[in-house]
Amino acid sequence: MESSDTVTEEVCREDDVGDGQLLEVMVAGYPVLLVRNRREFRALGSKCPHYGAPLSKGVLRGERLRCPWHGACFNIRTGDIEEYPALDCIHCFKVTVEDGKVFITAKKKDLESSQRVKDTSRRCLLNKNTKLLLGGGVAALVCAETLRQEGFTGRIIMATREKHVPYDKSKLSKEMNLKAEDIYLRKPEFLQARGIEFWTEKEAVSVDFQKQKVRFMDGSSQKYHQLLIATGSHSSFLKVPGADLQNICTLQTPEESSKILELATGKNLVIVGASFIGMEVAAFLSDKAGTISVVEREEFPFQHALGPQVGGVAMKMLQNKGVKFHMKTELCELKGKDGKVTEAVLANGVKLPADVVVVGIGSTPSSAFLKGTSIARDAKGAILVNLHMQTNIPKVFAAGDVVTFPVALLDGDRSSIHHQQVAEAHGRCAALNMLGRGEELHTVPYFWSTLLGKSIRYAGCGKGYTDTVVKGSLEQQKFLIFYIRDGHVTAAASLNCDPMVSLIAEVLYLGKQISKEEAEACDIGCVPSLAQS
Repeated sequence: MESSDTVTEEVCREDDVGDGQLLEVMVAGYPVLLVRNRREFRALGSKCPHYGAPLSKGVLRGERLRCPWHGACFNIRTGDIEEYPALDCIHCFKVTVEDGKVFITAKKKDLESSQRVKDTSRRCLLNKNTKLLLGGGVAALVCAETLRQEGFTGRIIMATREKHVPYDKSKLSKEMNLKAEDIYLRKPEFLQARGIEFWTEKEAVSVDFQKQKVRFMDGSSQKYHQLLIATGSHSSFLKVPGADLQNICTLQTPEESSKILELATGKNLVIVGASFIGMEVAAFLSDKAGTISVVEREEFPFQHALGPQVGGVAMKMLQNKGVKFHMKTELCELKGKDGKVTEAVLANGVKLPADVVVVGIGSTPSSAFLKGTSIARDAKGAILVNLHMQTNIPKVFAAGDVVTFPVALLDGDRSSIHHQQVAEAHGRCAALNMLGRGEELHTVPYFWSTLLGKSIRYAGCGKGYTDTVVKGSLEQQKFLIFYIRDGHVTAAASLNCDPMVSLIAEVLYLGKQISKEEAEACDIGCVPSLAQS
């Protein structure tokens, strides 16, 4: 007998679904994803818990399903998350086949929700083992949640200089009209229920690795058995005359995002740096600010990350919205009146009216509090970790924007990669190794930037690329671009070509190489053939 909260419905005939096919069907008025894999049927939640992408448009390899938008991966047998940026799993439903007909049985409450939160162990007060996690971003959050999911019952403390629980930082420049609470990744009650202590406005000022003790700005200190340093990075500051005037802003918190929106509405905005943040701010404010001028020393936006072709497309998109670009020059002075900025003077002599200036000229690892200690850092201050996220100091791990780590796509060379998904993968890997699991980091970086409602997607690590292969049309803003290093694809970017970047991410994840010839030989319509290579 079926209980009243469970439904069983016929959704299709067995012959309607081919092997490897992803089909969205309806059960009790809710969309469900039906997957046929090696003759077996699986039924899952149809939307990615991250931003609600339709998983029927995703990429299936073996038992792993990758989201078409931002690359999160789920196991089709369990619904468990296997790759970020989503934090939660998807539901699995029972499938039966009778007389060639396919039936799905599901609980109504599971159909109503697009996400399933993993079960966790509870805090046991008898367990005095303390894991201290410095940082309030996704690296520390995923580390804390993974520790509980994997059975750790001791004390977990997350200590951050922020005022908020972890939030979706990628939205600060993409949707500047949101309140902090709108972008929380986890509510305070969620952390409390899992016995994760969350200390806000608690900035670490020094660490005594010998005594295993961290001292904070407020004078307090905390001992640890194991430490995670995930303090992230902070915006680099302007070093020009007038940089101390009012209304010169960086964008790192929800408060700063709201402030920029308020100051720039109807006013003259100057953005220093055509970085992802600078370009996204320009796009969001293009119909709100009076004038927008972007100042950048390179010839194109995102030049180092995505190259001149993609940068050129992005530039044209914003120019069509009235954004003015001042390229191959730099800011040399800011002038003001009554302590507030009024004018930006460029190296080429151009003077721009400026009621508000947004600075997006790169970032610096937040590791100054470690100066004078024996922890290994590079010249920029990034902490050196291995593939277990371990530092050179026993019982001390590090993750996220504050680290430099060996990247498989760079043949093991170290790099700092400031993507949300990478930080989450670091956090999970660190947690497993805190528990002695011997887990090596295995992830393909995945990133996206949204301009005027269109998303540029990027997967891999194109650092040091020497060549590109472009498929589709840059002019028509529908393209896929491969980045080539040593004759092979190390990264790809796209606009209006889903799920191509997710597919390439999956090929790279499996350790398969895509040669330049293979990239050249395919058109966008047949890129799936790469998956067979």
